[in-house]
Amino acid sequence: MNGSRWACWIALPCAVALWTLIALGVQTPLLPSPAAVLDTFWQATQSGELPEHLLVTLRRVLFAFVLAMALGTLLGVWMGRSRLANAVLDPLLVLFLNLPALVTIILLYVWFGLVEAAAVLAVVINKVPNVAVTVREGARSIDPKLEQMALVYRFTRWQRIRHVWLPQLFPYLMAATRGGLALIWKIVLVVELLGRSDGIGFQLHMAFQVFDVASILAYSLAFIAVVQLIELALLQPLERRASSWREAGVRHA
Repeated sequence: MNGSRWACWIALPCAVALWTLIALGVQTPLLPSPAAVLDTFWQATQSGELPEHLLVTLRRVLFAFVLAMALGTLLGVWMGRSRLANAVLDPLLVLFLNLPALVTIILLYVWFGLVEAAAVLAVVINKVPNVAVTVREGARSIDPKLEQMALVYRFTRWQRIRHVWLPQLFPYLMAATRGGLALIWKIVLVVELLGRSDGIGFQLHMAFQVFDVASILAYSLAFIAVVQLIELALLQPLERRASSWREAGVRHA
C-alpha cells in the first residue's frame, strides 16, 4: 500500500512535467499548458461560475445515486432471494443492461421534455440494473447457516438485515457504490450536455463550441477532483471501518 502511494506521488508530477513539455513544444491552444488550465480554473472559480455549475452537477449526481442505489439494492436482494422474481425480471434486467444510455436520455427528453425530472430519471434507469446485478450476487451468497441461526434465535426482520444480511452484502454494496459513482457522473454530464442549461456538462458543451480546451480541462479536472475527494474522505474510511467490524465479528464468533 505504501509503495502504491509513493508511486502515485511520483507519477503525478512526472505526468504534469511531461504535459508541460509537450504543450510548450507544440504551442497550440488545442493543448494548453497546466499553467493555462490552472489560470482558467482560477478565473472561473473567482467569477463564481465554476462553483455554481459544479454544485448543480453534484446535486444531480447525489439525487440519481441515492435513488439508483436504493432501487437497485431492493431489486437485487429480491431477485437474489426469490427464484420466481429472478426468472421473471432477469430478461428485463439484461435488456436494460444493454440499452445504451444515450437512447434512454433521448427518449426521456422526448417523452417528458427538457426538465430536471427527466434528466435525473434517465441517469437512474441506466444505473439501477448495474446495482441490481451486483447486489443479486451478494444476496445469493448469503450463508444459509446464518439464516438458520437467525431463525433459531428468533431475530426480527431488522435484526436479520443488520446482523446477517448487511455484513455479507457489504462488499457487493461497496462495489456497486464505486461503480455507481464512476458511471453516474459520466451519464450526468451527457444528460446536461444534451438537454440542460446548467451544470458541468453544459459548460463543457459551450467550451466545445469555441474549441476552448483550457476550459474543458479545467471543468473536467475540478469535477474529477471532487469525485476523488469523495472516494478518499468517505468511501475508503467507510470500507475500513466496516472491514474492521466484520473482522471483530469473526474473532468473537
